[in-house]
Amino acid sequence: MNQPAPAWHGREPVRPVWQNVPRTRHRALNVILVAVAALALVLVCLYLTAVLGSAAFVICGVLALVPLGICLLGLSWVDRWEPEPKGAKWFAFLWGAGISIALTLLLGPGVNALLVAALSTSPDVVGPVIQAPLVEEFAKGLAVLILVFSRRSHFDGPVDGIVYAGLVGAGFAFSENILYFGSAVMEGGVGPGLVWIFVMRGLLSPFAHVMFTAATGFVLGWTVRRFGRSWAVPGFIVGLLPAIAGHMLWNGGLVLVFDNFFGFYILLQMPLFAVALTIVVLLRKAERTLTQQRLQDYALAGWLTDAEVKLLATHEGRNRAIAWATRYGARTTMKAFVNTATRLAFIRQRIILGHHLAENTATERQLLEEMTATRSQLFQQAGAAAR
Repeated sequence: MNQPAPAWHGREPVRPVWQNVPRTRHRALNVILVAVAALALVLVCLYLTAVLGSAAFVICGVLALVPLGICLLGLSWVDRWEPEPKGAKWFAFLWGAGISIALTLLLGPGVNALLVAALSTSPDVVGPVIQAPLVEEFAKGLAVLILVFSRRSHFDGPVDGIVYAGLVGAGFAFSENILYFGSAVMEGGVGPGLVWIFVMRGLLSPFAHVMFTAATGFVLGWTVRRFGRSWAVPGFIVGLLPAIAGHMLWNGGLVLVFDNFFGFYILLQMPLFAVALTIVVLLRKAERTLTQQRLQDYALAGWLTDAEVKLLATHEGRNRAIAWATRYGARTTMKAFVNTATRLAFIRQRIILGHHLAENTATERQLLEEMTATRSQLFQQAGAAAR
């Protein structure tokens, strides 16, 4: 398949094409989605306060911030190479902490009753091992599917899917931890029971929900990169399978197989986390390689120099560029230059794969103009600071 090459830039002045920038058709929708997700979180907090009491809700909410902070630090590392829009990340977190919890509370009892009747199995097994994985992973994964369409210019592949899905999982775990910690407080006060559940859920396995939902995000992101958005729904359905299976294995381990938490933790949880971490490291490396390959296309077309490609496509080059810009008071501008170039590389990959060519070619042109304007701004700031 012959794919369009980057527009030749060479040494000729770049003509402004701002009038050709495609409209941002989803801005209002994105604002509405964030607002609805935030409202759902407020309602969930009110529900938890009514169930636990205000004092227990505050205490448990503070405790739940610890595993949340651990998850957010890990996900910020995953998101470092090509940072996703803050609004999209807020939506993912709020959906997980609010709407996913609400859907689980609304759908869980009915699904559980149906499964118990159909399987003739104890509710103590059906609830955590079958119903919870099915309902919770569906409720969480919906947010990632929505983001494929509402933030389509920023949803580029498996890493993006993992970041968004991970934030949904982190939000869900935050609210769920408040409920679990609160149950411990109601049963035994602020004592050994609360300490144990905090250590088990908050310190030893804070990434559980992040990993489950990340499986959906990974498959959905890979599907969108390889086949385009038209395959997003099938990718979502397939992506739910490993998420549900992992969740079932995790929950069912203690219920059906292991009689000791630490044996379960060492033999199952730690290896699963190690596998997930290895996959993320390999995906981050692949992102850097793709960035370098696609930016080299623009160097051949005259939009970038070879030195700029090295600066933009390696961690060492980016660190040097940020350090240089900081000396001249242009740190923010340099970060914008790096981020725009990285987005451009991923848009270029979409064009090469033949996905939505008219839309992506227009976005490519917009980003090329942004990159050129940002480069000029960098030189102006550096020159002004040097005088």
